[in-house]
Amino acid sequence: MTREKYNLDVWAYVLMPNHVHLLIYPNSFDYNVSLILKSIKQSTSQKIKSRVQNSGLKLPGLIENMISGKEFRFWQRGGGYDRNIYEMNLINPIIEYIHYNPVRKGWVDKPEDWKWSSAGFYIEGKKSVVIIDKENMNRRMI
Repeated sequence: MTREKYNLDVWAYVLMPNHVHLLIYPNSFDYNVSLILKSIKQSTSQKIKSRVQNSGLKLPGLIENMISGKEFRFWQRGGGYDRNIYEMNLINPIIEYIHYNPVRKGWVDKPEDWKWSSAGFYIEGKKSVVIIDKENMNRRMI
């Protein structure tokens, strides 16, 4: 699992149909965001491809096109956008931005209604699909 392999905490996430928004905290000074993202993307897309192919379902649209071609691609092309955050007062606005992605797309009315998000954990105290390391958020930033 990427969390253990790269010694990081997950503070917030939203899984979208073809991309993910993550707020992670590396627990060491020696980290490589590109390797972390590659690990997350590869393992996730391989699991999704396997499940779709083994289900026997005919899925319209994007996923069907992805598995029928020679190249399987689940995530958007490119390395993504990442940045370092050095001030704790920026964390909550970033988490809110992350959680509102499905709302901005019109898929849900409230962030906590999106199952593949940490919004339910923060807003309603629900168990999250991905474990959130909130207890570590009060420490000093690296």
